[in-house]
Amino acid sequence: MFREMRRRRQVLEEKGAIAILEKRESDVLALRNPIKSITKKEWGILICSMLIIGISNLVTGNVNMLMLLAAWIGVISLILAAKGNVWAQILMVVFSVLYAVISWTFRYWGEMITYLGMTLPMAVCSTITWLKNPSENGKEVAIQALTRKHMIVLLSFGSVVAAFFYYILQALDTPNIVLSTVSIETSFLAAALTLLRSSYYALGYAANDLVLIVLWILASFKNPEYIPVVINFAIFLFNDMYGFLCWRKRELSVK
Repeated sequence: MFREMRRRRQVLEEKGAIAILEKRESDVLALRNPIKSITKKEWGILICSMLIIGISNLVTGNVNMLMLLAAWIGVISLILAAKGNVWAQILMVVFSVLYAVISWTFRYWGEMITYLGMTLPMAVCSTITWLKNPSENGKEVAIQALTRKHMIVLLSFGSVVAAFFYYILQALDTPNIVLSTVSIETSFLAAALTLLRSSYYALGYAANDLVLIVLWILASFKNPEYIPVVINFAIFLFNDMYGFLCWRKRELSVK
């Protein structure tokens, strides 16, 4: 009897060790060089996006290297996000810091607070979640279907976040406060959907892109230096829609 118990314990320990090794191998596979996974079509989208962003900066006659760097990192992140690659979330952390600095220069406190206080930490959490939930091939994140409970919680928290930040933005005398508040809510929903590994994360970011395009157009009326930021988010909008199509295609293929 005791011999049988020892044997079972040994089997369980071996299975546990194998599971740990498989998990480590999956994490290593997910963190491999992401550039190698980009297809020719995606290279075309990436190069065209970066060229348009670069040219838009040159046309203004005042190249802002911080804006240019942030935009390029953002585009690369979106292409990798479309592939469900965890490096997208790591790059999003970097983008959040750079974009917060840019927002600070125009006193868009809502954008700065959102990206530093919400998007950045949620990107860190998404990195961990994506690593823990790989697809069967281990190269991309597994997609999770939204439930009614998810939707209720998202909408409830989104409303609370919007109301909370509205009063903060009001106290900081933030320009275009209504649009800034809407931007915060769409950012929250997009980041939360990314954390939940839902294909609708891209639609959340697309909605946020539309709001930001309007916000930075208004900023550009006062300072033409921000015109490239408008172009940047227009490119982001295109890439986010591409990401949504990629995730939906993958989601439907496994049903």
